[in-house]
Order: sequence, then C-alpha cells, then structure tokens
Amino acid sequence: MYNKISSLGYYIGVFGTALILIWIGMYKFTPTEAAAIKPLVENHFAMNWLYKLMSLQAVSILIGLSEIVIGSLLFASLYWPQLGKIAGISSAVIFITTLSFLITTPGIWRFVDGFPITDFFLVKDIPYLAISLMVWGNYSNENKRIKL
Repeated sequence: MYNKISSLGYYIGVFGTALILIWIGMYKFTPTEAAAIKPLVENHFAMNWLYKLMSLQAVSILIGLSEIVIGSLLFASLYWPQLGKIAGISSAVIFITTLSFLITTPGIWRFVDGFPITDFFLVKDIPYLAISLMVWGNYSNENKRIKL
C-alpha cells in the first residue's frame, strides 16, 4: 500500500512534528513564552485550574516538559516501534488541545479588511494532528507498518 515516497513523507512528517514539539517545548521555559500562552491557558476549560496551583512560569514549564517528552517519544518511535502508539495518542492530545484554543480563547478571531483571521500559529497544528493520527494508526496495526 505504501511506496518509498509516501514512507519518506511519513518519516519527514514525524521528524518535523517531533522537532517542533521539542523546540516549542524548550521555548516554554522562557518568561516571554510563559506570558504569551497565558491568555490561551487561562481561558481553557481543561487547563485554567493550573494557574491556581502553580505560577505563570511553572505552568509554562510543565507544558513545555510535556511537549519535550512527547516530541522525544515521537522521534524515538522511528527506532522503537513499541513507543509509537503512546507517542501518537499523546501528540494527538496536544494538538487537539491547542486547536481547541481557537474556540476557547476570547478575541482569537478577528476581521481584517473584512476577512476572518486568527493567530495562525495555532492553525499549523492541523497537519501536526494528522501526523499524530498517522503515527497512532501506524503502530496500532502490527502487520501494516510504514517502512522506508
């Protein structure tokens, strides 16, 4: 079913998604990113309670650590298939959560020149969610794994 080109695309997609998660996760350790994600987290029904337990920076670091761990799992799944299903499910949860910010964050949508726009850094998570689902599916079926 898969040919060399689609397999190569899969591996590039997984590597790229892992890289972005790790990179953005590391950025969460900075005060700039901690402040930047505050409006997203504080307005999210499943995350806003974190600020009641931890400081602004501690919440950002916790989120960053989870992104780094899950990005590392995605990358490792290329070498250790037994990690693939966990990596796929976990990264899908991250990207579903970040995409839900498009609904939960007040003022995220606005009109410019009569055209609806949003913070496009969130929209980029649509293809990352697709990669996560591909990883999940790839490692859910033992007999039909994508191989290069």
